[in-house]
Amino acid sequence: MSGYNGCESCSNYVYNEYYDCFECLVNLDEDEFAKFLTGTMNSCPFYNNDDEYKIVRKQN
Repeated sequence: MSGYNGCESCSNYVYNEYYDCFECLVNLDEDEFAKFLTGTMNSCPFYNNDDEYKIVRKQN
């Protein structure tokens, strides 16, 4: 996936005040989670940088 920058810039990566840490809101299935843990996931299929100007650039 082009534009993948890692969890820190994803809109699904949010701060959890109760646990005092950041967490991903996406529930990975068993295969995706295994790839994530072993480091073989090249890019996250759920990555979203929340770029609100993306549509405007496509219109130009």
